[in-house]
Amino acid sequence: MTETVYLIDASIFVFRAWHAVPNTLVDHDGNPVNALHGFARFIGDVLEQVKPTHLAVAFDESLRNSFRNQLYPAYKMNREAAPEELRRQFALCKQACQALGVACFASDAFEADDIIGTLATRMRAQGKRIVLLSRDKDLTQLIRPGDVYWDYLGEKRYQYHDIPQKFGVLPERMACYLALMGDAVDNIRGVPGVGSKTASMLFTHFESITHLYDNLDQVLKLKLRNAGFVVSQLRDHKESALLARRLTEIACDMPLQAELESLERRAPDLSRLHDIYEAANFGPLLRNQAERIARSLMTSVAA
Repeated sequence: MTETVYLIDASIFVFRAWHAVPNTLVDHDGNPVNALHGFARFIGDVLEQVKPTHLAVAFDESLRNSFRNQLYPAYKMNREAAPEELRRQFALCKQACQALGVACFASDAFEADDIIGTLATRMRAQGKRIVLLSRDKDLTQLIRPGDVYWDYLGEKRYQYHDIPQKFGVLPERMACYLALMGDAVDNIRGVPGVGSKTASMLFTHFESITHLYDNLDQVLKLKLRNAGFVVSQLRDHKESALLARRLTEIACDMPLQAELESLERRAPDLSRLHDIYEAANFGPLLRNQAERIARSLMTSVAA
């Protein structure tokens, strides 16, 4: 049976907890710990229910210092900086992850998506199956036959052949699809007038942006509303489209010290977890879960 490696996009689940768990949950000093509680419970649930042998969690270190900002200085500059309370909890989430025996990765120059892309590429090259936990459609571009994109919060799992129906295009064409549409959240302009339906149709017929621009006149032959306008917009905004394509593509070859052995689950450090949870003023719920996880791992190793 093919060994499975689970890769987790931390930001999705930290932000979810930040918004979903009441901020009245505070530590002994009155600091919010809602994101920490929700995220630690999520990671604990994954460990307890799935019992993965290999997994890694990728964190974003900075939203404005990636290599993409060198390509396009305005990249993500429209986003407000995370409040101090959330940044503090991100650090605590990473500490809790490590204490639970889970490998964590972050980079000053690359985003969490790039970390996940690099890990997925390396593990797949070793014959491993990838299960990617996220809700970010950008990451669907990493899915290949045999992999699973797991929308954990939505309780949905998508295999390779499910991606086009759910997200619009094949995974290999997702970066091109996103580039044409642009992304207001990341401040990527794309091509004005090209929305999801148009981009989906274009990349049903064309394999990539390069293929599209090499055969632009063929767009006029598609059953596409306002095809002439679309061709005109593509011509007028070619430079923006090509730049956007470089921004939406996940880097799968970043420098990263990580091999299969480093992704292997370790036993939880219960003493360290106790200190983290005690400082956060948490009750017995998470401590009991960590103890169950530790016992379960010891039992499986003994077996």
